[in-house]
Amino acid sequence: MSVTHGQGPSAWERAQQIKKQIARVLIGQDEVVDQVLICLIAGGHTLLEGVPGTGKTLLVRALARSFQGESARIQFTPDLMPSDVVGHVLYDAQSGRFRIRKGPVFTNLLLADEINRAPAKTQSAMLEVMQEHQVTLEGRTMETPTPFMTLATQNPIEQEGTYPLPEAQLDRFLLKVLIPYPSEEAEFRLVSEVTRDQVGDALHVDQVEPVTDAAGVSALQRQAAVLRADERVVEYAVRTARRTREWPGVAMGAGPGGGLALLRVARAAALLAGRDFVTPDDVRALATAALRHRIQLTPDLEIEGQSADDVIEALLRDVDAPRT
Repeated sequence: MSVTHGQGPSAWERAQQIKKQIARVLIGQDEVVDQVLICLIAGGHTLLEGVPGTGKTLLVRALARSFQGESARIQFTPDLMPSDVVGHVLYDAQSGRFRIRKGPVFTNLLLADEINRAPAKTQSAMLEVMQEHQVTLEGRTMETPTPFMTLATQNPIEQEGTYPLPEAQLDRFLLKVLIPYPSEEAEFRLVSEVTRDQVGDALHVDQVEPVTDAAGVSALQRQAAVLRADERVVEYAVRTARRTREWPGVAMGAGPGGGLALLRVARAAALLAGRDFVTPDDVRALATAALRHRIQLTPDLEIEGQSADDVIEALLRDVDAPRT
C-alpha cells in the first residue's frame, strides 16, 4: 500500500481507525458508515434518508469526535430563515458599528435535519456554502472551516409541510445514503449498550476516541483525489452515468455531475479498501448511492412500483465493466 500520511499511519490505517471508532456507537450500520466516510474522504456532502431513530445525529457527532472536529445541527422548519442558516449582520449600539454574526454553517460537520421541511428560499441559502465552502454576507466572503461537510436528512415518508429539494441542490450531494432499520441482533446490542448505566435517552459518544485531526482528514482527501484511475475505469463511470439518460422509464437522467461523482467516490472507496488504484468494482459498488438522487422516473414506472434503485441495478447489469 503506497498511500501514506507522512511518517505516521498510512491513509488506509487512518481511515480504518475513524471507521472503527464510529462503529463503537453506531451499531449494525456498517454500510452506512462506509458510505458516509467515503463521502467525507471524497470531499462531498451526504443526503441521509431514513426513519426517525436510526442514528443520524449520533453518526454526525461520532464522526466529528473521531477527528476532533466541530459539528452543528440545524432543525429545518417551514419558518426557518436564510439568516438562521448562514448568519446575518447586526448593528452594535455600543461601538456604533455593524458586525457579522456567523451562522451554524461555520463548522466541520453540519447536520441539516429534515432539510425538506424548509421552503425553497431557505434551502437555496445552502447552495453557495455547499458548492464553494464559503458564505457571502454584505459583500464580505468568509470561508467555512476545513474540512466541511453537510449531512442533510429527510424523511422518506411523504408528510404535510414538506418541500421537494430543487434539482440544483440535489446535485450538490455526492451521495444519497439510505439508513435502514438495524437487524434484530444489532438492535438488541444497541438497546443493551444505550440503556446501560444511563439515565434518560441522551446519545453519548464518549466511547469514540479521536484518532486524527482536521488536518489529517484534509490529507486523506488530497491523497484520495490523486489515486490512479485507468482510462477504462473512467470510461466505465461515464458510460454508466450516460446510460441513465436513455434508459426506458427515466424521465431525466444524470448529467455530467453523475460521472464526476462516480469517479470521486470510487477513488475514496479505493483508499478505504487500502489500494492506490481504482477498480470498476469501486464504481459499481457506489453507483446506486451516487445516482439514485440524480434521476427522475416517469409516472408510469412509479405506478408499476419501480424505484430509482431498481433502475440503477438493472442498468449496471446492462453496462459492461472492464475486466482487464
